[in-house]
Amino acid sequence: MSLIVAFAALLAGVVVWGLLARRLTAKPWEPSVAPEEIEAGSTAGMPPAKIGLWAFLGVITSLFGLFISAYWMRMGHAHADHGDWNPIAVPRQLWVNTALLILSSAAMQWARSAASHARADHVRAGLIAGGAFAWAFLAGQLLAWRQLNASGFMVNNPAVAFFYLLTGVHGLHLLGGLLVWGKTIVKMTRPGVELVDLRLSVELCTVYWHYLLLVWLVLFGVLLST
Repeated sequence: MSLIVAFAALLAGVVVWGLLARRLTAKPWEPSVAPEEIEAGSTAGMPPAKIGLWAFLGVITSLFGLFISAYWMRMGHAHADHGDWNPIAVPRQLWVNTALLILSSAAMQWARSAASHARADHVRAGLIAGGAFAWAFLAGQLLAWRQLNASGFMVNNPAVAFFYLLTGVHGLHLLGGLLVWGKTIVKMTRPGVELVDLRLSVELCTVYWHYLLLVWLVLFGVLLST
């Protein structure tokens, strides 16, 4: 039953993510004001793109907060009743994956810094590196799932179900970020596109990457401590 509940929560998270991502990727990731207004500083305050992103991050924070709370409650309930919770050995691959996500976030920050200094080549290199490390992280997460499966832990162990839940939902959010990253990369290759047109998109992608890194560090710490 615990496995069914965990994956039902995962499905709900996927639905929520899909609806919000569809709403946000239409406009909030792209500049909604003229490039010259971005350069000079808009008098209207924070661009709607940033407001949309921060609202999205607030929803994601609530979602992960609920998942972590459910994790602790389920684990505590099982321990109190001497139930079916069996702690798992965290796959070593997660350490490598953590390093990959740190490198991805650092590369995105490099791109953001280069955009503020109008260095188009560095922006392109930073974005490509950030995306490549992110894809490597996702591949590493799949490898960690295989390592866990090969370790002999039973799938009906709620600790295993929550491992798949937490890492899976985080991976889905990163995959959504990569879709936006891909749009930014494609836009950079279009003739006549100025760097100022991409500055806001690069900034928002970078903030999103830093946020997902922070979320992952929290999730990883929870898994290690339990």
